[in-house]
Amino acid sequence: MSVHDIRPKLSDTEKITINLGPVDLGQIDLLVQEGFYSNRTDLIRTAIRNQLAKHADSVHQTIARKSLVLGMQHYSRADLEAVQRAGEQLQIQVLGLASIGADVSPELALATIESVVVLGALHASPAVKSALAGRIK
Repeated sequence: MSVHDIRPKLSDTEKITINLGPVDLGQIDLLVQEGFYSNRTDLIRTAIRNQLAKHADSVHQTIARKSLVLGMQHYSRADLEAVQRAGEQLQIQVLGLASIGADVSPELALATIESVVVLGALHASPAVKSALAGRIK
């Protein structure tokens, strides 16, 4: 199993929806119109990054306290088969992206994954996600 610290490419991003009041939205549009930002998304993305930077120490302390993997963690079929041979089960805890190989069967996932906590995104086949539904927190 390998861990990679990654900065997502545009295609690796998740879409979120936010609701803003008309005054906030108007202020955003004004800043965009005045050239401070190229568009609404640019301002919102910048604001989020500024808040994350402001709270970086707290995030890192929490990651250490909760033993979270930061970045990307991929679990291949070979990884899970090795866990199964060892008679062990995984407690997946990731802040970022956790992915389970497309060739992992629901049965193998159930036999080797005790729990899943992902703050970010979990990529797995629909069948594996369905099988692990009761173990995903």
